[in-house]
Amino acid sequence: MLIFREEQLGDEAGIREVNLSAFGQTIEADIVDCLRTKSSCQKIAFVAVLDLRIVGYILFTPIIIENSRNILTGMGLAPLAVIPEFQGQGIGSNLTKIALESIKNKGYPFVIVLGEPSYYSRFGFVPAYHYNIISEYQDIPQEALMILEFDIEALKGISGIAKYQPEFSEAV
Repeated sequence: MLIFREEQLGDEAGIREVNLSAFGQTIEADIVDCLRTKSSCQKIAFVAVLDLRIVGYILFTPIIIENSRNILTGMGLAPLAVIPEFQGQGIGSNLTKIALESIKNKGYPFVIVLGEPSYYSRFGFVPAYHYNIISEYQDIPQEALMILEFDIEALKGISGIAKYQPEFSEAV
């Protein structure tokens, strides 16, 4: 039976395996481990569990949009991972929907993701450049930085640079 729930103590090894398997490299798994062990930032994470095995994972950490006048804090989605043999079955989509609803209910004004526009647009994400928001990372395609707004008033007049937690840069 497939269930979706918040990450719990003891899920660490299963989450690492999901990230290693889904991405075929250690970068994402290392970022998650670093955020878990070295960062005191707020983290919101969900897992998909099938027959006691973690098969999917999604993580949100604070992200800021910064310009010369102000800083606005929301949440950044990274990573979203599903073990390859379970991809294409709606697990990632369900994890994303459940997690985004939780983020919205907690009162965060927006979520930013660096990802595939055709995938994330189905959840309401739009290119961040529509808001004059750019990524702190130079090497990414402009359309890959996307935003989902929950509080239109909070984002009025906001533009600037989207900055993830420092652990993302340190792990790369």
